[in-house]
Amino acid sequence: MHLLISWVLLWVIGEADLVKPELYIYYYLTTATTIGYGDYSPVTTWGRVVVAFWVMPGAVALFAAYLGKTTHVVVSWWRRGMQGKGNYSSLTDHFLILGWHGDGTTRMVELITADAKRAERDIVLCVDDEIENPLPDVVSFVQGRALSDESLLLRAGVKNASRIIIYGKTDDQTLSTALAVDALKPKGHIVAHFEDERKGELLNSHCSKIECNTDVAIEMLVRSAEDPGSSRVQTQLLSALAGPTQFSLKIPDNFEGTDFGKLFYYLKEHHNATAFGIAGNVAGTDLVLNPKKNSPIKSGQLVYFMAQERITSDEVRWGSLVG
Repeated sequence: MHLLISWVLLWVIGEADLVKPELYIYYYLTTATTIGYGDYSPVTTWGRVVVAFWVMPGAVALFAAYLGKTTHVVVSWWRRGMQGKGNYSSLTDHFLILGWHGDGTTRMVELITADAKRAERDIVLCVDDEIENPLPDVVSFVQGRALSDESLLLRAGVKNASRIIIYGKTDDQTLSTALAVDALKPKGHIVAHFEDERKGELLNSHCSKIECNTDVAIEMLVRSAEDPGSSRVQTQLLSALAGPTQFSLKIPDNFEGTDFGKLFYYLKEHHNATAFGIAGNVAGTDLVLNPKKNSPIKSGQLVYFMAQERITSDEVRWGSLVG
């Protein structure tokens, strides 16, 4: 409205050059932004009065209001993300972490991002703590009242996540969250951590596809005592930050088949990788470690190996293993 009234006043006064449509918009904007190039200005006395007491104050005030509103919108959008109020239900193939454990979760994110050849996936952190995004440079953040709340899980994009880690403050929270996640029928692989192995067994009795992880500190303590250095071996195998790491490789669905011995020697010869286990499903319920060399390798299986970096299915010449 101010722009239009200003144009009418300049037209009535007789500022013929300034009221040309293509010129007037340029003149008004340079005035509003206080840039003032000086290439165009009113030539009549009354034109200068109108510009000085009407156009300039009004245009500058409107531009300041526009900047203030824009800044408010941007800051509000940023604050919503920091406070976990955003909606990531449109994300696909992302990595979802349910639960916050301070340094433990930070370490988890570091290990995920350290895998240089992992598929590029967004990471979404979902919590029920009253906190702001603790890792704003790395993860998207969702916050709610309870990890098992359906609306919270949907905002986190649980249905289309390709990897889901559930690690609650207690085993009971982990159990209830895992059941809530499974009820939404996500397409991705789910891993849940329990302190009590019996809670994991209880979950598996209802949700067999969820992989349950339990604390192995006691087993690690005994193994390190019996075989010194075992803890360092396990730590390095599980960390992608340095040295060889444990990875898995899915056998293509169209693969005709071979035996473990051929695959073992192929991976060692061409990728300096050591295969040590096979499983028929992503939960690893039928895992076989150190298989015999004539153990059959079929399409759809998972092969576990250790190597300096991840090996993708496309990097393996599967045809050379047949026959």
